[in-house]
Amino acid sequence: MAANELVAFRERWKRELKNRKEETGLVCVPSSSSSRDHPEQKDVKKPCDTLKQEESSCTEDEGSVGGGSFAVEADQPQYVSIARSLLDGRTSPLLDRIQEERTRRKRQYDNMTNMCSVSLQQQQRQPQRKVKKEEELVDQLIQDLNEVNDIPFFDIELPYELALKIFQYLNCMELGRCAQVSRAWRVLAEDGVLWFRLCQREGYHQGASVSSSPCWKSTLRDCRNSARTVRSNWKNRVGSVSQLQFELGKILCDVSSCDSFVLAGYTSGDVRLWDTLHWDSTSSFLKTNSLSANTHPRPHVSHVQINSTVAAASYEDGCVDLWSTETGGEPIHHYQIPRRIQALGLSPDRPVLISAAGSYVRLDSANDCGYWRTVCETRLPKTVESLTFVPNRADQSPLVVLAAGEDVYLLNPQEEQPRTLHSVYGHPVTCLDASNTLTAFGVKRTGWAMHDGGNKIHVYSLETGKPTVCVGSSPGDFTCVNLRDSPPHLLVCGNKDRRVRVFDLRSSSSLVSLYAHHLGVTSVQADDWKIVSGGDEGLVCVWEMRMGTKLWEMHNRHPVRHVRFNTSTLVTANIPDDKSPRGACITDDDLTAHRRHRGVISHYDFSEDALSQDHILPICRSDYIDSSGYNYNINLAVPYDRLSGSHPSH
Repeated sequence: MAANELVAFRERWKRELKNRKEETGLVCVPSSSSSRDHPEQKDVKKPCDTLKQEESSCTEDEGSVGGGSFAVEADQPQYVSIARSLLDGRTSPLLDRIQEERTRRKRQYDNMTNMCSVSLQQQQRQPQRKVKKEEELVDQLIQDLNEVNDIPFFDIELPYELALKIFQYLNCMELGRCAQVSRAWRVLAEDGVLWFRLCQREGYHQGASVSSSPCWKSTLRDCRNSARTVRSNWKNRVGSVSQLQFELGKILCDVSSCDSFVLAGYTSGDVRLWDTLHWDSTSSFLKTNSLSANTHPRPHVSHVQINSTVAAASYEDGCVDLWSTETGGEPIHHYQIPRRIQALGLSPDRPVLISAAGSYVRLDSANDCGYWRTVCETRLPKTVESLTFVPNRADQSPLVVLAAGEDVYLLNPQEEQPRTLHSVYGHPVTCLDASNTLTAFGVKRTGWAMHDGGNKIHVYSLETGKPTVCVGSSPGDFTCVNLRDSPPHLLVCGNKDRRVRVFDLRSSSSLVSLYAHHLGVTSVQADDWKIVSGGDEGLVCVWEMRMGTKLWEMHNRHPVRHVRFNTSTLVTANIPDDKSPRGACITDDDLTAHRRHRGVISHYDFSEDALSQDHILPICRSDYIDSSGYNYNINLAVPYDRLSGSHPSH
């Protein structure tokens, strides 16, 4: 039987015994003076606990009057004595357990009584403890705030400049997290010098100073958003397309571009300069030297080169002219070589010009006052076919890599003779390029050498003059290679086997191989995510490097001889191989040639909106008023938009 059931059982029997005593006239006789009190007073003073109720109940007399028991009449029913013995627990076999339970309940009652007394005392002094607790919480809050805001390492002990020196090694995300630590760290994390360095580290505003922008953090955010938009426009071919035409130039001979400048030479002997940022610039008109201008017929332009400060052009009669890109007009430097110039090069970093006519090589440079002089003249054993400057040497002596037959030379004006980098008899060099530390060139293998893997691209170190890696195994000749503009440790090249390949110079492995142009690749350039290639069939293709998929393509009639792009612009040139097409000039005074024979220079700007009126193709903006036999204006008698009626069917 459970404890609760036992208590209920005893309570019920006590009520029955009480009722029985009232009926039979039982009288409780106290054994002491204290027991002479009325039974009702005992009942009033009973505690709430059931154990006290059990101890204050009436029990049988056991023969000792001093024990305080009650006398019972002899004629009492037997079941009454049984019930009383059950109430006292004397006849229970679990007497020990009942005694333990009584002790436990008594201890529990005492504990509850003590807890009640303690709670009453707490209630009496509760307002004082509450105020004291609130004061402790305020003190703890102040202490926590002091621990958050007090940064003695950066505020007191470490100078501000040294703190910036530490913060300059963090990227944009880490600076943003540091700005959330405290006010002192926010001032450090939003310093303009840090964000200026981050902006230049990511390639934006390279020529700017710290004072060029009031908030370099916002400038970097705008540059990133603009770069994201331009990248999306590249992939979806969204932007403006312009064709750079020079009607009096006849046939296009050569094209060069740098930054926003585009330079073109024509068979008429004219040289045309475009500034794509300032289309109305007066420097666009370049005059020919007096010697070539008085010659009839005027010699063709053979090569053109341009950088950010000067533009150069060579002619078929061996003349070379240099112009300033800022002023244009008359040439600032001119000389003539008695042979046709085979190769022409212009340094991308400084005003230094090199020309090669046969085996003769001449290097000219401008001094601090702007006067040009010949720095170096030399002769090589064989005819120079191609040359290129080593970039990023503005504070050092210029270096030029030259290819002459099977030999590759490194020309330094401070040395007496050019150094030979590579020389293998019977294996001519087909293409050439150089970066600031390496040079790469394609080598054509013939005869038994084809069994060793075919044509190769050799990469040499400019510092040691030793070969570093050899890549490529193709039966076709390598026609173009781009090392200067490629990402670090990568090389992109084109081949006559119609493929564009990207090699990793660290592992000598091919990363990408694209089937691009069915007549062979003529020009190629790559950056960190895309490849632009031109083919002999006149197709310009834009590829996504990681996926190896073609994004879009454009086609023109003539072979693509020039491809140059930067972040937001692309310049392509389709140059005809035939400089004197049949039927191009019927009479001597005809200064024009048919459009399909001239060649095309296309300028793509992916940072502009193609939907604006200024960027609509010229043929779509025609007013059909001018009548010219060789262009798209056909002089309609009744323009379509002036027809009567609201619908063409009317």
